[in-house]
Amino acid sequence: MLGAAVAVCAMVGTSVAEAAEMIWPVPPSRVALDTPYGALTVKASDYVYESVLLLDGKAVTPKIEGIVNITYAFATQKSQIALVSVNSGSYRCPVTYHWITVDKNGYIVSPAFGSCSQKIKVFTVGSKFVMETPNAQHADEIDVYTYDGKSIRRRVKRS
Repeated sequence: MLGAAVAVCAMVGTSVAEAAEMIWPVPPSRVALDTPYGALTVKASDYVYESVLLLDGKAVTPKIEGIVNITYAFATQKSQIALVSVNSGSYRCPVTYHWITVDKNGYIVSPAFGSCSQKIKVFTVGSKFVMETPNAQHADEIDVYTYDGKSIRRRVKRS
């Protein structure tokens, strides 16, 4: 009973912004993803920010380099799609993201996107892939990035 009272008291002192911070799940992290179209792997480096994303042992182009993680993966009927996070070590924008689509014809790497935060939620809506992340300038806004396999669109919503 005492533990519950302490938890309630702790929540009473929590601001709305702090409470919003608590809803972001920790994204999964992997360094290898086998697909029917080849193996995506992260080649580690002795230098912290020099790991590289590979497909079947060859660096993808454009080169994805930094602290690289394959955070989410989705299978469709004709492709495998992965969300890759890249921490470059930059103070101003430590993390960006890329979607990579792998199919029988090869792969496509999206341009870098994101709001520089490691806090993300990822899900699908129909055939589109969605990533939500806190807006870097406004604590009460969420940036929503939607990927349709070809381009990324950004919109902002209130949290």
